[in-house]
Amino acid sequence: MTETKTRARPAAVTLTPNAEERVAALMAAAPEGSIGVRLSTPRRGCSGLAYSVDYVTEEVKFDEKIETPGGIFYIDGASVLYLIGSTMDWVEDDFAAGFVFANPNAKGACGCGESFTV
Repeated sequence: MTETKTRARPAAVTLTPNAEERVAALMAAAPEGSIGVRLSTPRRGCSGLAYSVDYVTEEVKFDEKIETPGGIFYIDGASVLYLIGSTMDWVEDDFAAGFVFANPNAKGACGCGESFTV
């Protein structure tokens, strides 16, 4: 009998070290009952989709689960196809701080940067 080897599927989104540190900081200050944070792409803005990161209190069956050093990072199952191959970073400067996404699936974005289209 031949043994079937399965190869681990790469995560849909790669988190930079800065993003992983931010997830750890969020989890350190998380409301009671939070088990991780979830990235989703709700319909919003003038281009159609936006990035949203929120606390999670329970696992959802089709969410992708990524274990980071600071906590569990989930990707909404309905959003995975829009995010495959993306990199998520945390960027801070003198005027703003936030998650920044390099998404090869995004075909355009609105002028304010709040939303994107695929």
